[in-house]
Amino acid sequence: MGVKNLWDILESCKKKLPLHHLQNKKVCVDLSCWLVQMYSANRSPAFAKDKVYLKNLFHRIRALLALNCTLLFVTDGAIPSLKLATYRRRLGSISHAAKESDQPNSHPSISLRRNKGSDFSCMIKEAKRLGMALGIPCLDGLEEAEAQCASLDLESLCDGCFTSDSDAFLFGARTVYRDVFIGEGGYVICYEMEDIEKTLGFGRNSLISLAVLLGSDYSNGVNGFGPETACRLVKSVGDNLILDQILSNGVKATRKCKGKNSGNKVDDMCPKASSCEVGMTQDSDGQFRDVINAYLEPKCHSPDSEAVQRVCGQHPFLRPQLQKICEEYFDWSPEKTDQYILPKIAERELRRFSDLRSASSALGIKPLLSEIPVPCPVLAIVKQRKVHGNECYEVSWRNIEGLQVSVVPGDLVKSACPEKITEFLEKKGEEKKQKRRARPKKSGQAAVKDVDEQLQELLLGIEADSGGILGATASVCQTLTAAYTVAVEDVVDLSSPSPPLRKLSKSQKKMMAEDVNVAGMNMNKMESESSFSTQSSTSDVDNQLIDLSSPLAGGDNGMKGGRRALADISNVGSHSTETDGGGGGGGVASVGHGTTIDLSSPSPAIGDRSRVHHDDDDVIHERKARDLRMFLDSIRNELY
Repeated sequence: MGVKNLWDILESCKKKLPLHHLQNKKVCVDLSCWLVQMYSANRSPAFAKDKVYLKNLFHRIRALLALNCTLLFVTDGAIPSLKLATYRRRLGSISHAAKESDQPNSHPSISLRRNKGSDFSCMIKEAKRLGMALGIPCLDGLEEAEAQCASLDLESLCDGCFTSDSDAFLFGARTVYRDVFIGEGGYVICYEMEDIEKTLGFGRNSLISLAVLLGSDYSNGVNGFGPETACRLVKSVGDNLILDQILSNGVKATRKCKGKNSGNKVDDMCPKASSCEVGMTQDSDGQFRDVINAYLEPKCHSPDSEAVQRVCGQHPFLRPQLQKICEEYFDWSPEKTDQYILPKIAERELRRFSDLRSASSALGIKPLLSEIPVPCPVLAIVKQRKVHGNECYEVSWRNIEGLQVSVVPGDLVKSACPEKITEFLEKKGEEKKQKRRARPKKSGQAAVKDVDEQLQELLLGIEADSGGILGATASVCQTLTAAYTVAVEDVVDLSSPSPPLRKLSKSQKKMMAEDVNVAGMNMNKMESESSFSTQSSTSDVDNQLIDLSSPLAGGDNGMKGGRRALADISNVGSHSTETDGGGGGGGVASVGHGTTIDLSSPSPAIGDRSRVHHDDDDVIHERKARDLRMFLDSIRNELY
């Protein structure tokens, strides 16, 4: 409990600080207060059986270790003689405690040893064992743990103390952390004596006098004093004189009453001051002197004692012992224990390395990363990450057994080893360049081979269906392939989506175009001769050359504005050909079984539908002829 109502009095001095405030600090912990907080959260049998309080302690410790917050556990020793009545009252012996408090000089002068076999004492032993495995030493106090924490803080052996007992300030503490909350958005509740002195005007002596008046673990207080009355009295006397006033003259408080003066209500001192006095008179039995001395001179280990020197040194992290403890208490495998604790240990080592570099910079020394005698814990940065919207890095570690990679905050890496970030970015940029350079490409010969195979398959398929009509056409296709080969070897890479890297010279373009045009003319001439040799009435039309590489065959010759059509090349020479004359709808070729095919259209046009007989072979021929035409078009586009 501490001092009655003292936390309420100090409310205006409370500060809520981010958990990061504890970074690189050394803090002593009243272990009993931490366990009481965790155990009070849930008193169910399952909570105690599963040791949830110990798991919560473990997770709180690992969060603080990651911040390089050095912890020191402090436990209670013997029960002070002045606190026996309070202790028995808390255990339920209220009547016995009250009887003792009513008798003069009933307080024994000898402290009482605690029961080491109680359930709470067993919880303390478990917490101490867990802390030792994590590298946290424990100091067993002579009496009150908060008094020992305050002594260490007062002697600047630590940066503050964790306790929920408000009387830590009375023992001399300068910084008290009452509560801590871990996790995302974690924070700590902090009170500082400097703020109390500036804001409220209370020093250590004033707080001790409040304990005498209001009541504490060592006294029941003075009847008639509440928080406001006690604070007014202490402020009126002053921090330097209040304890002497209590010890020498006692405490006299007068009540203000309202009286009438000329019809107006004013505050005035009660005329019967003697009957309005409340509180204590002379401290005849020395009771309050004992309370004051208990706060001013608590029984603690001195700062230069062997016990204090032992716990203030560095203590190693014992990984095998921790794995054994977690398996015994929590039924965790060694791998699960490592997964929880090793990333935090690695982050702590990196923060220590960052502090070393910061200290060197403060002295004007800025050595390179390779020149620092202590090796950097980060071996390399693996990748960038985002955790809860914050920039982080996934890094690989050096000399941390059982841990390969983990994620750490980006600002920590920047402060500890910015050279690693530069190295990572340069390597990442180089990898991107190599990926662009190493993009797989087919050579010109491989591309020509693929095109040639596709062309041969197309020709063989058409030849098999048409009965050998394309035997002569093969030579033309070979000519096209040869010309195309030259072009591809020079400039065209069909496996690349990007445009050709080099351009043909004008002479090469002209030569390639002439080869393709000659091949097209030969093919058109062959098809014209074989398709229209039996019809003399259409000789003017037959003499027209048809360029299969062009979707539109130009020319009038009795077909005004019409388009020339090529009959199915698989039926040329083997079927009679009819020509629909006239200048109305444009000229088309009727081939075979009366089927009219217009190869100038994306899909062959069917004319004279009354005479059309949908034959599967004709459809196949039409498709293959269209594929051949499209292939020739693509070659022509590549050349131009």
